[in-house]
Amino acid sequence: MSQEKDSVEGRGQRAVQSVEVGGRILLALANSRDAMNLKDLSAVAGMAPSRAHSYLVSYARLGLIAQDNAGRYDLGPAALQIGLAYLQRLDPYKAAEPFVQELAERTGHTVVMAVWGNFGPTIVKLIEAKGPLHISMRMGSVMSVFDTATGRAFASVLEREKLSQAVSGPLGGLLGKKEINKRWSEVEEFKKEMSAHGMSRVVGSPIPGVNAFSAPVFDFEGNLIFVVTITDNQDRLPTRWDSESTIALKKAIWDISKQIGGDLKVL
Repeated sequence: MSQEKDSVEGRGQRAVQSVEVGGRILLALANSRDAMNLKDLSAVAGMAPSRAHSYLVSYARLGLIAQDNAGRYDLGPAALQIGLAYLQRLDPYKAAEPFVQELAERTGHTVVMAVWGNFGPTIVKLIEAKGPLHISMRMGSVMSVFDTATGRAFASVLEREKLSQAVSGPLGGLLGKKEINKRWSEVEEFKKEMSAHGMSRVVGSPIPGVNAFSAPVFDFEGNLIFVVTITDNQDRLPTRWDSESTIALKKAIWDISKQIGGDLKVL
């Protein structure tokens, strides 16, 4: 069988077929939570055990795979080295941009990326809705923890110490100490919402007639990197958790997380 094949996805590029076939073994191991025996590994990779074994011998010589005492296969030290090199060179914000842009184009909603800044959730990217939407947001705006979907998404996954620092500062706004303490109980509800749906939601708040959904993105160690939000007028963004818009948001979060090797613990 020829070791090469013609165009990849119609782009006129030539590829080495044996590398792609063998790559299925590495991807099978990468997607598995545990080491795998030859029978199961070859089945997932879609090839005969004898053929899979030949690839495994070569990969073992390169350190890409290793065997445990029970004869099961797993990724080896060279695979770890490659993965760490990728993560060290990765800019998660830059990597997320194409998916955020696609989300905006697909849904037509305003899409926001926010990070946790000195005073709380801070907008670092804003793509405006295709239709008219009268909201006061811009790059650098700090969002309310309690009253916005973005803030609630952060509140759902961040430790209380970070939240306390933000709420006790300018983010607390005109809230008195008693009111802030009262609102802390809402955080538990935000967490339940995140656990059930993988995102946070506000309906007609803080701006009447405007809805929003937000979902977090984590790095490979499970640390929160940023939150992605979609928002629009209520006639264009339904309140359902399973609308086309929220499904698109979840897909974007999934794609970003896969791109950066992130933790998918919420989704």
